[in-house]
Amino acid sequence: MSERRCPKCGSVYTDSGARFCPKDGSMLVEIQAKKPAAAPPPTSGSGTGVRTPLPPGKAGLDRASSLSNQILDARYQVMKKLGEGGMSYVYLAKEISSDATVAIKVLSPRLAADKSSVERLRREAGLAMRLDHPNVCRILRLGESEDGLIYLVMPFLKGELLSDREVRGGPMDIAHGVTLLKQMCAGLHHAHELQIVHRDLKPENVMLVPDDDSGAEHAVVMDFGLAKERRADPAIAKLTATGIILGTPEFMSPEQIRGKVLDARSDIYALGIVAFEMFTGKLPFQGRNAQEMMIARLRSQPMPIRQYRPDVPEPVEKALTKALQTSPDDRFTTAIEFGDALSGGGSAAPSTGFLGKLKEKFS
Repeated sequence: MSERRCPKCGSVYTDSGARFCPKDGSMLVEIQAKKPAAAPPPTSGSGTGVRTPLPPGKAGLDRASSLSNQILDARYQVMKKLGEGGMSYVYLAKEISSDATVAIKVLSPRLAADKSSVERLRREAGLAMRLDHPNVCRILRLGESEDGLIYLVMPFLKGELLSDREVRGGPMDIAHGVTLLKQMCAGLHHAHELQIVHRDLKPENVMLVPDDDSGAEHAVVMDFGLAKERRADPAIAKLTATGIILGTPEFMSPEQIRGKVLDARSDIYALGIVAFEMFTGKLPFQGRNAQEMMIARLRSQPMPIRQYRPDVPEPVEKALTKALQTSPDDRFTTAIEFGDALSGGGSAAPSTGFLGKLKEKFS
């Protein structure tokens, strides 16, 4: 299994023929993939409903990172690891009682020992359990095992990450991309109506799932792990009081960079960057590193998309221009408005700003 790594942003791409990073254009460097850990030998009860229990005495970190072929919480047969990040490990599993296939996100024990991290995870689950939309991945359950592992259970989505599609296929067909973006807008709008802001929208958090009855596919927005309610809440304020900015630097809105209160318009800005990258393979703001790109979002305008993709239709160009306005007041008010503008419906002209609004009011 070959892996290539971007020396600038650190992104790793597996089994990809791409030579350049879709995020910043840097040449990818081939690295040697780690050998997968050998699976334990099957027990005599394998295949007959007898499950392998968690081995006793293992350290918490080892348990969280090596749950493959184990039983979690006497409820889930863990099959294999799907991925891992700084905060969690994600596994493919089956619920023993129903045989349903699920994805399980296990919180790193280092974070599970921190009360504020656990509080944030519980809030994430409480919010995401309210989501119910075909273009959003919801949380099914928050659990805690007897040996102290805290985990989230989600539907398993069989598809391809948008980030992987961009690496594999390059800039996307305009019509297909607009269809997927409108679906993302619909999913985000559903969340926004429940007072939930995603805060970390990026290609790695969008799954392209094939439809059962046709060759088409639909977009599902995932991982509301950084989601928060728009309403002022002392508990949320406490969780973010450390001054740490949560999110992915390349896709943050200017107000998120500044640490301001966020609303739906911040997600619209992030989706505008996602759309720009989908159609061009590049980011609309340039810089030698993430810090320079963040400064560019505060001080300069995005690159015109037609400079990279001359065939972009005018409605798409205008919609992206409005979505990527520095001031939230100059963007679309709702994600649905953004989706309509992408296909030529609704207004995509940038707002006139405060002085313009005064002029309109008294004219």
